[in-house]
Formats: sequence, C-alpha cells, structure tokens
Amino acid sequence: MIVCTCEIEILIYEANSLKEKRKVIKSIIERIKSKYNVSVAEVGFNELWNRSLIGLAVVSNNKNLCESAINKIISFIENDERVEIINCYREII
Repeated sequence: MIVCTCEIEILIYEANSLKEKRKVIKSIIERIKSKYNVSVAEVGFNELWNRSLIGLAVVSNNKNLCESAINKIISFIENDERVEIINCYREII
C-alpha cells in the first residue's frame, strides 16, 4: 500500500472575511473530492481570512498513480483564479 500526502498552502485573493474564505475553500475542497476521489480537508490557518492550508491523502498500490493524482490536483488548484499556491509539501509513505 502506497500513501501520498500533500499539504498545500494557498493565498486567497477574493476573501475579505472568514465567511468569504470558507466559501472559497469549501468550493475548492468539494470540487477536488468529487473530481479526484481523494481525502481532503482544511488543516491549517483556520483563523486567517486570506490564507489556508489544505491537506490531501491518496492511497493506492501504485506510486505513479498517487503522484499523478497529486500533480493533477495541484494543477487544478493553480488554475483557480481565486487562489495562489504559496507552498507545497509532499510525502510518500
């Protein structure tokens, strides 16, 4: 069993309050869940209105499939004009 995890730190352009931040993050998380079938949640910077840390986990029996899924999700987030990826940390177990 291969487990790939990824923490993605993002800057949110459209958020001027925590309510607006939650709307953007919830939208991104739900779209990732439905499109890529991975575990995803906001795991950090909960008190900041313009920054978020999203955690992802992918489980597979093939390392290449895990890495490919993580790469596609990162590209998906990069293409969202509401946010910018500041930092990304990956780990394969």
